[in-house]
Amino acid sequence: MTTSDPAPRPAGPDAADASALLASGGAVLGIELGSTRIKASLVAPDGTPLASGSHDWENQYVDRVWTYSLDAVRDGLRACVADVLADAQGRHGVRPTTFAALGVSAMMHGYLAFDADGELLVPFRTWRNTSTERAATELTELLGYNIPLRWSIAHLYQAVLDEEPHLARIASVTTLAGYVHRLLTGRHVLGVGDASGMFPIDPATRDYDADRLARVESLVASRTGLSVTALLPQVLVAGQDAGTLTPEGAAFLDPSGTLAPGASVAPPEGDAGTGMVATNAVARRTGNVSVGTSVFAMAVLERPLSQVHGEVDLVTTPAGDLVAMVHCNNGASELGAWAELFGQFAGALGLATPPDEVFGALLRAALEGDADGGGLVAYNYLSGEPVTGLAEGRPLVVRTPDSRLTLANFARTQVYGVFATLALGMRVLADEGVALDTLLAHGGLFRTAGVAQRLLAAAVGTPVAVGSGAGEGGPWGMALLASFRAHGGGADLGDWLARTVFATAETVVVEPDPADAAGFAAYLERWTAGLAVERAAARAL
Repeated sequence: MTTSDPAPRPAGPDAADASALLASGGAVLGIELGSTRIKASLVAPDGTPLASGSHDWENQYVDRVWTYSLDAVRDGLRACVADVLADAQGRHGVRPTTFAALGVSAMMHGYLAFDADGELLVPFRTWRNTSTERAATELTELLGYNIPLRWSIAHLYQAVLDEEPHLARIASVTTLAGYVHRLLTGRHVLGVGDASGMFPIDPATRDYDADRLARVESLVASRTGLSVTALLPQVLVAGQDAGTLTPEGAAFLDPSGTLAPGASVAPPEGDAGTGMVATNAVARRTGNVSVGTSVFAMAVLERPLSQVHGEVDLVTTPAGDLVAMVHCNNGASELGAWAELFGQFAGALGLATPPDEVFGALLRAALEGDADGGGLVAYNYLSGEPVTGLAEGRPLVVRTPDSRLTLANFARTQVYGVFATLALGMRVLADEGVALDTLLAHGGLFRTAGVAQRLLAAAVGTPVAVGSGAGEGGPWGMALLASFRAHGGGADLGDWLARTVFATAETVVVEPDPADAAGFAAYLERWTAGLAVERAAARAL
């Protein structure tokens, strides 16, 4: 383990300055709608956290569709904003009434279709849905570009293939971040990173790929008469004008009426983009891994890939640079479920333990396990997993009669299970010659120092860095993009982040341990062979 840039991060404004900054409207707000929590981060212009807020929510599986209701979106946003404003009041004695800028990000992809009056035509189809295989396959062949099942254009074209009646009224399609941004500003726009999960982006123009869009336009128009171009949001890059908070938007966020309109609003982004920003991984030869309900790795490319790979998406940074993305539908949710179970067991013994302590103990136990997990195999598949060709998932723990069932081995294989699918995709990038100087990791899994970071390094064979902002995650990344909108002054995003936010940030780097790497390789071989069991479970149960 090595530590780079050991100087502490600047303390930012002191208590009096923080209060004055909040009172003057100089703070910046970032909001992210994740899969299990809506979170907000209120920061100083240099990214120093001032207050935070959150609201727990969960997707629903209704009529075989993973979805969230728009009521849940709206109620959750208001609750989260009320929480961050209350936290600012409690910490600094000031409840801000305006901001220098704000921005919204959310889980990418999916399908939100509206009519001309803004009415949602079908329930929100999230990234988790895998019902678009025919559409994704046909579009990939047509465009010579990997179109994953979860992309918005795959959902739209699947609706065309299925002749869904709502297409007769459709007027716009957007993502969750785009929907919220339109509530706040009235503008139908997307940041380029989020837009790159709707339709392929041309990195030269930093807009939808004109040639590929024309091909899909012709295909869809021949079947329905619809114009795909007219349905999609306008694409903006980081720092561009995406509108201001309208009176209606302010009243929506804060029904108490104390929040004033007029704040500048950054282009809405996806959680992949905010992850890149939060880890300072927007320059070429940098990459990041984000672990939450899903897990994905982003590698900023020096050149395009040589061929189409079903395991790899091509998306962009918030500035529009080409990125290879390995996205796995299933992340740390199953590990979290086991941690909750162990917490309940501790409570049954009269040892009530805070969830974070239970989670941390489970992760630390993983380091004591056998390097290969002792013969255990864990599948974290709560939903389907396109990388391994599974339409549905069934969480499993499998062991042989001679395996070594211990808490340490169980914990280690659960962590390995989070990274196994990701490792398959990363091997595709390695075969393409994609080289990364360092992979930066963020998300709650990395709050327990040294565990997930060490095992991830073993899984991907690359040094893994965790910075001081690793636990801040997406809302902090979105707040940085909002600050860039207000204060970037036309600078390059990567240069601005390096100079303004990360100049003295502390970063801990872990090199792959040879014994861990060999153990994970043995585990992955066993895990890959056992995918037949996972497929059988999905058929039988």
